[in-house]
Amino acid sequence: MSPSSILARALLACTVAASATVWGAPENPPTADALQPTIADARIASALKEISAARVEANIAALVGFGTRSTLSAQDAAAIASGRGIGAAREWIKAQFEKYSKDCGGCLEVKIDSYTQQPAERVAQPTVISNVYAVLKGSEPAAATRVVLVTGHYDSRNSDNFDVTHDAPGANDDASGVAVSLECARVLSKLSFRGTIIFLAVAGEEQGLYGSTHFAQTARQNNWNVEAALNNDIVGGNRSAAQDSKVVRVFSEGMPSAASAHQAEALRALGAENDSPSRQLARYIADTAAQYALPVRPLLVYRPDRFLRGGDHAPFNEQGYAAVRFTEYREDYNRQHQTIRTEGGIEYGDLLKYVDTDYIANVARVNAAALASLAGAPAPPAQVVILASKLENDTTLEWAASPGATGYEVLWRATTSPVWEHAQAVGTHTTVTLPMSKDNVFFAVRALDGQGHYSLPVTPEPKR
Repeated sequence: MSPSSILARALLACTVAASATVWGAPENPPTADALQPTIADARIASALKEISAARVEANIAALVGFGTRSTLSAQDAAAIASGRGIGAAREWIKAQFEKYSKDCGGCLEVKIDSYTQQPAERVAQPTVISNVYAVLKGSEPAAATRVVLVTGHYDSRNSDNFDVTHDAPGANDDASGVAVSLECARVLSKLSFRGTIIFLAVAGEEQGLYGSTHFAQTARQNNWNVEAALNNDIVGGNRSAAQDSKVVRVFSEGMPSAASAHQAEALRALGAENDSPSRQLARYIADTAAQYALPVRPLLVYRPDRFLRGGDHAPFNEQGYAAVRFTEYREDYNRQHQTIRTEGGIEYGDLLKYVDTDYIANVARVNAAALASLAGAPAPPAQVVILASKLENDTTLEWAASPGATGYEVLWRATTSPVWEHAQAVGTHTTVTLPMSKDNVFFAVRALDGQGHYSLPVTPEPKR
């Protein structure tokens, strides 16, 4: 943010402290900032620099080294001791989290979440599916109930789902996503945040999102307040000539899959199909990447996933949580779900040599910036409403105070814009009247603290 922008916000905060009514030109009040990155947190910026492409490569190499990580492969003691199969991979991931915990004085609680999946289309016999995760508990008791998480799936497969004999290296799909989760755990565990961060690696993705489904259902059954779930799947930036290493796609659902028929109808009536919690999370990720001037730019794709496909964020969406998927710009299908071979002069197989570890490290930085910012921020404002009891061209917004917030900003954008365009500070007030028609723009409110952290934006519901 420029010095003039900072001064403008400071002057506006003083003005609003004296009055909850803010006046200016309807489309762009002169005291409002065009939406710009807020001041970066030096601790977070320093942590992002510690993310290492060399460590990413070493982690992927270790995962590939287990030969196959098929969910259906052996996971008994003998297989684990031999270093082959999903059981050995599970124990290795657990050991990595435990090492990071030791390095930070026991700050991580490392757990395995297991259950037995009964036979299904891609599961021939009862199979134990285990998720491995590490919890960085929030430093403030009240805020620690707020959870943000990052995940990737550690299982892999080759051309035949039921083949547990031949190698299935899964370097990009999805050792790359697990490497993101591991690097985020390694660097962020050295810091403390008011909210809780979970670093997760799930299994059973290739057979039907089983591990993530079980974890998301467990979270809902235990009333976890999951504010954000970041799923990284195929973020290896394969080295094909058509790849764009400057962007990472971020997929997000519009109409919430967990919405009831009544809720869906209300969203359609408001024209709010593009303002779901997952869309707000996607925009937040793009904003934090800009805030920390990261070399990989999130490319927001307004659909739940790639065309007619799915991933481990979907079960979180189904449980009503905001969740998105990160994926490289252009996938190489000669690398996905392929048995290693050369055929017709083309080499097939998801091998380490085809992934770009510098790119993965940059994707990890995008994830870590968002996780740290969310965990460090005040809770999003609650009970955000827009007064609609009478017809008028001014717009009045109200909301409940957020614990830990030192101020609030109202965001707005044109109805044709995919991202927030303007921000206006309103001090510590929890109500504001703006001389703008609610017909012409979309509004949201976010909470801020004094260290440059801001919450997810919350769009208002009508109050008649």
